[in-house]
Amino acid sequence: MRNVRLLVTGVAVALAIMIAGCAQGPIQGSPEALAQTEQQAVGYKLDAGDKVHITVFGEDNLSGDYQITPSGQIALPLAGNIQAAGLTVPELQAAVTQKLGSGYVREPRVTVEAADLGPYYVLGEVNKPGKYAYTPNLTVLAAVATAEGFTYRADSTRVFIKHMRDSSEREYPLTATTAVQPGDTIRVTERYF
Repeated sequence: MRNVRLLVTGVAVALAIMIAGCAQGPIQGSPEALAQTEQQAVGYKLDAGDKVHITVFGEDNLSGDYQITPSGQIALPLAGNIQAAGLTVPELQAAVTQKLGSGYVREPRVTVEAADLGPYYVLGEVNKPGKYAYTPNLTVLAAVATAEGFTYRADSTRVFIKHMRDSSEREYPLTATTAVQPGDTIRVTERYF
């Protein structure tokens, strides 16, 4: 009986190793690539239609979700309009803090977080191509997972991304740290083997 258990355990371990060896898609990422992904997420410039959540500690009437208007501004009660389009989230936080501190709130403590940024699109060899809501620190692998994964024909070594402000798409190696920005169009191609 003990020999049968050892045999079954050995076969199970061997199968697990074989399956892991057949897994598709590179899972890699250097510390430099991870830092670049973080920098891209922090460096995203807000645009019209994006939503941010502003918290002003001790001032519940000023805290809440704000959508950037087509003119690129957010309207804060009491303080008025603040230019938001073209700023990063940390820059907007500094602008809101400065505006509130100039006679509206004594020593304001403000945090700004991205709540709903422009959508991104996944096309090509994924199970559910379409438009999806962006979340901060999104990677291509997470975007593909949201689109219900690769099809069996997908090339899982590279991806084509067109950033919203670019005129054409560029090819990127598909790694665990390939970043997605709001408004990106991600195209997964078919493999040829």
